[in-house]
Amino acid sequence: MSDRVVRRTVTVRNAQGIHARPADLLAKTASQFDATIWIERQGERIDAKSILSLLTLAAVEGTRLEICAEGTDAEEAVAKVAELIERGFDEADADSPSPTDSSPPQHRPGSIR
Repeated sequence: MSDRVVRRTVTVRNAQGIHARPADLLAKTASQFDATIWIERQGERIDAKSILSLLTLAAVEGTRLEICAEGTDAEEAVAKVAELIERGFDEADADSPSPTDSSPPQHRPGSIR
């Protein structure tokens, strides 16, 4: 195990911040590594492999976070976690309508127009 701590500062870019879905993705990504990975925000340090801990960060769009890791695969772990955050957890793609879906919403009987 390496004694060196790898660090990288990132900014949350997705509009909704780190809510349940991004926290799940982040924890799953971090859990792929043997390194101990934590995220720091304003003096608070949380385990990046814990969904609940990630949610306690209350990291909204624009929040600066420091990703830290220690262990044999620390550099790769920090790079992957940082990449996920910097791409906005791919949420921009999920929220956009499909380019082939240009049909108007369908009216359901009994619904209010």
